[in-house]
Amino acid sequence: MLINRIDLYKYFGIKRKKGALGYLTTYVLENSPEINMKRIRPAMVVLPGGGYQFLSDRENEPIALKFNSLGYNSFVLEYSIKTLSFPTQLIEACMAVAYLRLNAETLLIDTEHIGMVGFSAGGHLCASVATLYNDETVKKALKEHADKVMPNAVILSYPVITSEEKYWHQGSIETVSGGKKSLMNKLSLEKRVTGESVPAFIWHTKEDGGVPAFNSLLMAAAYQEHGVPYELHVFERGPHGLSLATIETSMNELNKLCNYNASKWVELADNWLKVRGFKIIN
Repeated sequence: MLINRIDLYKYFGIKRKKGALGYLTTYVLENSPEINMKRIRPAMVVLPGGGYQFLSDRENEPIALKFNSLGYNSFVLEYSIKTLSFPTQLIEACMAVAYLRLNAETLLIDTEHIGMVGFSAGGHLCASVATLYNDETVKKALKEHADKVMPNAVILSYPVITSEEKYWHQGSIETVSGGKKSLMNKLSLEKRVTGESVPAFIWHTKEDGGVPAFNSLLMAAAYQEHGVPYELHVFERGPHGLSLATIETSMNELNKLCNYNASKWVELADNWLKVRGFKIIN
């Protein structure tokens, strides 16, 4: 496996703000002469959660390795947190997708099948890319590469979506917006869905006490209204932050974060992606 940490700001020649991250770690499965040296794979970019305050270890490498096992080449984005707000994170996520397309031959990936999976606040960033990939701030930052930033599908895992106070995750929305009311409204992503938004697989749990399931329901309703392909699953049991929902990302099998019913999201998402053409090409 080829594991490298790419400085996206350096690669694109974009000035890094003080405290910004913007690093992409590759988990690329090397081809073998015993199988096929010309094999290419679908790609999956992983956006861990953490309320835009930290990046969860449970939602980065374990997810990348799981998608590796399903035939994907995976990539984990360390996006900026804490004091940095919109559009920093959106630009970094768009840089990640553009980087994959520009280096597809080296990374052994199919440029027409690049997915993105985000968890909680990472789900908000993932949904931001799905709905705001053509934002003027992205065009200004990426310039001639701005046409390469749109993923082909996204997976929204118990995502932060809305800035409506009845259902929001206050910390995530206030951090990514910098507390600006105008940005809070812009980053209420159920309002940003159009017919050109990226198809989405969305999953949540009814019992989620951190980010209410209404976030996913609102997003799915917006997708339905605008005729954009989506699939929605709301599992009854399980707290916020399930990640894989298996012992791999839980302390033990008795831990509430181990929920084998909700863990089916991976298989369901993979099946949905396969229908959309995400597969190994020999």
